[in-house]
Amino acid sequence: MTLASATPPLIHIAAALLVAPDGRTLLVRKRGTQAFMQPGGKIEPGELPSHALARELEEELGLRIAPDDARYLGRFSAPAANEPGHVVEAQLFRLDLDSDQVTPAAEIEEVRWVDPANADELTLAPLTRDLILPFYRASQLASA
Repeated sequence: MTLASATPPLIHIAAALLVAPDGRTLLVRKRGTQAFMQPGGKIEPGELPSHALARELEEELGLRIAPDDARYLGRFSAPAANEPGHVVEAQLFRLDLDSDQVTPAAEIEEVRWVDPANADELTLAPLTRDLILPFYRASQLASA
């Protein structure tokens, strides 16, 4: 008899808190899904999180960034929005952009620039809803 693991499988990702000049942040919705989330994606074996982020942002949004321009904010974990029974573990980076012009590509169906205080009308991934947006709101209050 084998006991099932009590630990759900982890999905390791690099995620971006992309911030426009007016303080809004970008959320994306992948094709065939309902939840909006941070842009980013899975970290390949042997890949540094900041390099995975740069690769994913170029693939998904046409944004070219230098990995060193992304400011590391920490590691955040929550139930995965699109893979039941899995937990997503995100290495989160902040990037302040000069413009809010992005072009959805690859599997991205929709992008939305949102005020982090008023994003509740959207269906949000647990990581975004429960951790990243509250973290961003708290950082905005601390710097005000």
